Amino acid sequence: MTSGTAAAPERTSEPAPPPPGGVLWSVAGDVRALLMLPAALTMQVAHPAVGAGVDDHSVFRTDPWGRGERSLRSLQLWVYGGDAAAEEGRRLRRLHRTIQGTDTRGRPYHALTPANYAWVHATGFPVYKHGLSHLVRPLTEAQERQLYAEWLQVGRVLGIHDRDMPQTVEEFWPYYRKVLADELEANTVVRELLATDVAMPVPDYGPRPLRLLLRTLWPVIVPRFLRLRAFLTVGLMPPDARAALGLEWTDGQERALRRFCRVVRAVVPVLPERLRYLPLARRARREARLSGRVRPAR
Repeated sequence: MTSGTAAAPERTSEPAPPPPGGVLWSVAGDVRALLMLPAALTMQVAHPAVGAGVDDHSVFRTDPWGRGERSLRSLQLWVYGGDAAAEEGRRLRRLHRTIQGTDTRGRPYHALTPANYAWVHATGFPVYKHGLSHLVRPLTEAQERQLYAEWLQVGRVLGIHDRDMPQTVEEFWPYYRKVLADELEANTVVRELLATDVAMPVPDYGPRPLRLLLRTLWPVIVPRFLRLRAFLTVGLMPPDARAALGLEWTDGQERALRRFCRVVRAVVPVLPERLRYLPLARRARREARLSGRVRPAR
């Protein structure tokens, strides 16, 4: 990995998102992906530079729902956005140009330093690999390689140079283990994301009666929601990342996670597509089927 602020992309043509019918096409817009996102986010902010950037510049404390919605839409565009994917990558780089400061170890950081920006992207691959083994099925070796190739393509959409990303699965795991050993820490942001006693504003979405009901029931709902979020964040985090952060995970918790995931595996595949897939993914999948680029899901 290189250091220093990233230069302008070398490529002259627009990077395309992963192809219809691929591994990411099937899983990135599936509602089960929502269960994996907190683990990836927590691994991202466990990097001292990323955690400091989020601590100093993010609105995740004051507007967690809006921040989550914007992040989710951005992620969906990387895979399902078509021509809009590359523009979303450029938008994100513009957004991060002014994010800089000093990290928890006293080192200057910039959000677009390749080692920092690439780590944020890199976390998706091990989290998908681990999460899919619980929530869908374990990947075959061929599927794992395909997923990694598609995740590299997402990196290009985000404007990350090939030289700043391990180019094969075999190169990825030593890089990943080195970051776990040398960089990751249970910093302030990690602890807040796993806390079960923090303030959480009421979501302000949906019809007015629903919003009123949520406001009324929120004191009862929020502690249960925070406990579930912490449980799934730690449980769906790859065990080596969990160990690097010193997060406790018992055999009893693992059994509870497996019971939960068995229910998810049984329920989600039989849902109608309008409930199983997120809106942008659902629309892209429908357009791909109509154009003949991908077969209807069975």
